[in-house]
Amino acid sequence: MNQPSRKSRRWLVDLVLLGALWGASFLFMRIGAAEFGALPTAAVRVGIATLFLLPCLFLVRQGPALAQHWKPILLIGVANSGLPFALFCFALLSLSSGLAAVLNATVPMFGALVAWAWFRDRPDNSRLVGLVVGFIGVALLASRSSAPHAGGAGDSGSGQLLGVVACLGACLSYGISASATRRYLVGIPSLATATGSQIGATLFLALPAIWLWPSHMPSLHAWLALTALGIFCTGVAYILFFRLIAEAGPARALTVTFLVPVFAVFYGAVFLHEPVTMWMLMCAAVIVCGVALSTGIVKLPLGGTAVKQG
Repeated sequence: MNQPSRKSRRWLVDLVLLGALWGASFLFMRIGAAEFGALPTAAVRVGIATLFLLPCLFLVRQGPALAQHWKPILLIGVANSGLPFALFCFALLSLSSGLAAVLNATVPMFGALVAWAWFRDRPDNSRLVGLVVGFIGVALLASRSSAPHAGGAGDSGSGQLLGVVACLGACLSYGISASATRRYLVGIPSLATATGSQIGATLFLALPAIWLWPSHMPSLHAWLALTALGIFCTGVAYILFFRLIAEAGPARALTVTFLVPVFAVFYGAVFLHEPVTMWMLMCAAVIVCGVALSTGIVKLPLGGTAVKQG
């Protein structure tokens, strides 16, 4: 009786800890991007994560799995880490960390749309309503998004709009990588996939990062932020995420989507003094409702079933 209870509590602890880590990633990316720039920040993040994950990979003897499937793993790593991390870092030059995290909550909706297009997994009526509701929330949030007063592009309406577009592009990239993983990486050990994806992202970002490396050495504060981002918010977070899927299932693991913006908004308000407006909170609530419906966590009694074609 005690063992199932402990296991139940452990996945809840993992869920909250993962939400806290991924919420903090937006704070650290914004701190790093301000001094390193977008592409170098993303490159340092995945490089540090690679150095952290490689010893873990060989410790659990999953190196041969990576060596056998290295091509699809590295390529999917570009879509799963390299491109979205760079886009979020770019967005955080003009958007608050809390706002970027709220937009990140649309990842499951993009995942559903990509799966619909790729695998012909048509959502049922309740999920379709969720997709519509979620994207309405995004449109409302984008229409009145407020960036922190940090000077530069972040103070212009065009800079904020580009930031929103970059966030949505990152979410679409996550959705594509999820379907690609389902298509090409089924049965491959999770740590091999996680490590290989960071290697692929590092290779993808290395040359652009070197080209755009800042002329002045970033501060120790920025280096520490990226170290925490790479080790805890990427390396440790990946391990937690895959353990959560194994112990609680994909549906429960997906609920971390609701926790990430909560932590990100809190961190941004406390440590960066970012404004939290009522409009932002209302739009976030609409987006969360859309995500809950589009992922099937909450269902409306509308009738209709999901149809898989082809």
